[in-house]
Amino acid sequence: MNTDYLKNVSRETIQDLKTFQQMVLEWNSKFNLISKSTETDIWKRHIEDSLQLDKFISEKDKTMYDFGTGAGFPGLVIAIFAKYTFPNLKISLIESTTKKTIFLNEVKNKLNLDINIINERIENLKLKKADIISSRAMASLEKLFEYAINFTKENTKLLFLKGESWQKEIETAQKNWIFSFESIPSITNEKGRVLQIQKLRRKIHG
Repeated sequence: MNTDYLKNVSRETIQDLKTFQQMVLEWNSKFNLISKSTETDIWKRHIEDSLQLDKFISEKDKTMYDFGTGAGFPGLVIAIFAKYTFPNLKISLIESTTKKTIFLNEVKNKLNLDINIINERIENLKLKKADIISSRAMASLEKLFEYAINFTKENTKLLFLKGESWQKEIETAQKNWIFSFESIPSITNEKGRVLQIQKLRRKIHG
């Protein structure tokens, strides 16, 4: 466990994250929530990787959508953090696989989290525009932009956790999209980045 990184995280948050970690491991044999090969390193590979988005959240942020949340990464991890730090942030977890939403609801009830869990495909969503949209290991950047554009306003922050192909994904997306971005080195993957993207709009050709 990276204690240096967690020194500013409350004791209650860490306890809830440990409870969540145990629930993922218990359910994983039935629902295949995470790759079996990452079970022994779940804290760093999944929880800490998700938690690094905490520094991009502020008091001004009121709504957050997590696309393709899966077993809760990063959205549920951020919801556990926000429970004690940003209680006014309303988080919606979007997941199309029903079995995974059953698990998410179990965690929600166990940890008394005030979150929305939406069992639906992103294409079918009817939601208001958000302050934050996050996603991890779900789709290419260009595909994520297609999903996100209907829910963004000028100051919406798109927070995407990306692996070593992040630069190529940026270059591909720039062919059809205009946006500003900042790439921040991941604390869990030396080749990975957290991409903070704003001012997203479609490029008009011709």
